[in-house]
Amino acid sequence: AWTGEIHGRFVCDVCGDSSIGPEDHVLEGAEVAVLCITKSGEVLNYQAFTNAKGIYTVAETMPESDRWDACLARPISSFHEHCTHPAEGSAGVKFTYSRLSGNFHTVRPFVYRPARLPTYC
Repeated sequence: AWTGEIHGRFVCDVCGDSSIGPEDHVLEGAEVAVLCITKSGEVLNYQAFTNAKGIYTVAETMPESDRWDACLARPISSFHEHCTHPAEGSAGVKFTYSRLSGNFHTVRPFVYRPARLPTYC
């Protein structure tokens, strides 16, 4: 059997400055969709939510002949009371999955921003 695993995280860019600073924080409960195409051509659709550290994980064990070939991870929503607007470049990430069984692929963070920036920014 072959096991694939995808990790990623969601971050709130509080000041909308595209850099991680002390005011920024992870987003718990944010939703992601991950679509993977297997070597045999089957499309698998996964959904996950971030934990208290802002990290989501998608994993599956399957026959080696059916392993993931390529995947697309895209953010669905952030349920944070202020940080609900996706930043530019957070539309989705396509990648080829070429990891050996038991190794994981890390997707770059998805960034959300508040509708209104705080006055201290």
